[in-house]
Amino acid sequence: MKIYKFLSLFFIAFTFFTVTSCRNNDDDDSSSETKGKLQLKFENGFNNLGNIVLNQTTQTSSSGQKHQFSTLKYVISNISLIDENGNEFKYHENNPDKGAFIINQENAVAGIVYVDLDEVPKNNYKKIKFGLGISQNAYLLGQNGQAEFWEKAKKESLTWSWAAGYIFVKLEGKYGAGPANTEFMNHTGNMGNVTANNTPDLYREVTLDLPTTARVSGTIKPSIHILADLNQYLSGETAISLSAANDMAMGSNQHLVNVTNNLIKMFKVDHVHND
Repeated sequence: MKIYKFLSLFFIAFTFFTVTSCRNNDDDDSSSETKGKLQLKFENGFNNLGNIVLNQTTQTSSSGQKHQFSTLKYVISNISLIDENGNEFKYHENNPDKGAFIINQENAVAGIVYVDLDEVPKNNYKKIKFGLGISQNAYLLGQNGQAEFWEKAKKESLTWSWAAGYIFVKLEGKYGAGPANTEFMNHTGNMGNVTANNTPDLYREVTLDLPTTARVSGTIKPSIHILADLNQYLSGETAISLSAANDMAMGSNQHLVNVTNNLIKMFKVDHVHND
């Protein structure tokens, strides 16, 4: 009889402990403190067809020029995720060492360049925002928060050799009315303090709606597939024709202001995976 009572009490205690543990685990998973991961997949293409092959893929602009890229690189930073209630999670804002990334088509795997974010709060996100380039707020902090990224950018030849500042977008290749056989180099970016230098600020931000909610949790790592339509380069908001006057442009002149304004329209979210 005593053994029966002991076993009964043991069973009750075990059941209570199990239920409590499960409840605690559930509470932990639903906690606002829960962190997860999220992946961005950038696919560079022409006219919504992805996977540009450097030195091969050729596009005809709205002005009839053919062009192809031998170099295709750009910097993204200040990534923000916006939830269903409009709340914004800022991923290492104005901290290039932790929050800026180089999208280099040379490093694409099956046409995709991957960016992995960690320590993302559990939430249902409906929009993504990011900057093209490095903001003046970040740049003017000096080495604080960007010494590591500066070295990365330098190795990728995304810093100016004759001035202070980052190259935001580096496009190089060939163009022509018939075959693409004339070289071009268009490098956009800021040099130093744009206010003090009275030069245009080419840093831009873009906000994109997600067609499907990205559900970040401790067990779900969403991936957001972003298509970048490089046809916008010459055939965007301002139709551009390359010529001897602008095919070797570097900095922030009016041609590169037009290029920048075209390029910020190239991004769209194709789909979201919640795996």
